[in-house]
Amino acid sequence: MRRVYLDHNATTPLRQEARDAMIAAMDVVGNPSSVHAEGRDAKAIVERARGQVAALVGCETQEIVFTGSATESAKTAVQAFGCEYRTVCAAVEHDAVWAHKHIDYAFRTCSSGVLDIAHDFDTEFLGAVNPLDAFAVQAANSETGVLQDVPSDFSYIAERLPMESRLLCDAVQIWGKRQFSFRTSGADAAMISAHKIGGPKGAAALIIRTGVDDVERNPLVEGGGQEMGRRSGTENVIGIAGFGAAAAAAARDVEAGAWDRVEKLRNILESALEAASNRIIFVGKDVARLPNTSCFITPGWKGETQVMQMDLSGFAISSGSACSSGKVKASRVLKAMGYSEDEAASAIRVSLGLETTEEDVLRFADVWTEKLKKHEARAA
Repeated sequence: MRRVYLDHNATTPLRQEARDAMIAAMDVVGNPSSVHAEGRDAKAIVERARGQVAALVGCETQEIVFTGSATESAKTAVQAFGCEYRTVCAAVEHDAVWAHKHIDYAFRTCSSGVLDIAHDFDTEFLGAVNPLDAFAVQAANSETGVLQDVPSDFSYIAERLPMESRLLCDAVQIWGKRQFSFRTSGADAAMISAHKIGGPKGAAALIIRTGVDDVERNPLVEGGGQEMGRRSGTENVIGIAGFGAAAAAAARDVEAGAWDRVEKLRNILESALEAASNRIIFVGKDVARLPNTSCFITPGWKGETQVMQMDLSGFAISSGSACSSGKVKASRVLKAMGYSEDEAASAIRVSLGLETTEEDVLRFADVWTEKLKKHEARAA
């Protein structure tokens, strides 16, 4: 049985370009902080990758801070942005942001998954804003694929808040799938993770806008002063090499429109599933989504059960974000969108990749439909 991997939002297969770059970096012995020739060779690998990542995300090279994960990047930003007060965000934010919050207020989320920030910025709220509050808006939701209009949202916030307020964007899922520029997003900081774009696990970056020195003044990891004092510790040269190569390849794919084909496959999949069941609910189908992501609910059929049954049939999918899909509970994101406890617990996510074929999605639809019929027969 040939397995079909349909969980790319959790992690992507390692690109050949990243593999080659990592193997080459393994032969470089120096510490990138050393001033001798071997150290300079290692430093050159790091700086080349910094430029490649900067080119993908649309920022200056000095705005890239290499970290070990997007979660670390988020924690670094939240701590540095004066969050002894609070971080204002929506309940659909990834745990990387949500779990680190000091929050007594959340943006309202419409049933589509799109934020309604204008609705939330009432007079009472604006009067309670502290100059050191931070505001977080994700670019794309990892569970539903729903996109936010980040430049518009941040512009709306910035026009109404003190200049000291900071704006954080979780852009982990959108980079490498759609054009998205840090430079024009309005964000003060954003996160990117290598393993979401075909790079290795354990390499990521915080993008921090020039002139925002919060991270340098209050770094999460202190010590040797690497990354211009913003994240101490010897850089993961091998992982960073793979990260950079993956970023360069991902930029080429986006520029070439490679994900348009994937979006067509996603639509073929949803049409096939819709034909199999008139009870299925496609989350966020009527708004802008990532091209590869389909989150759908079959009320009364637990998502965890579906994941296990499809796994045994050779398909890798998930019932939520990778950081929480191992937990048997209803999705916090879907509940925040207004779905019931039962509906939120009956959702699965299928996320396609560049190597996914039409045969893959149609075979998935056939097997899933067969499992659905058996479930309905048992429930009758």
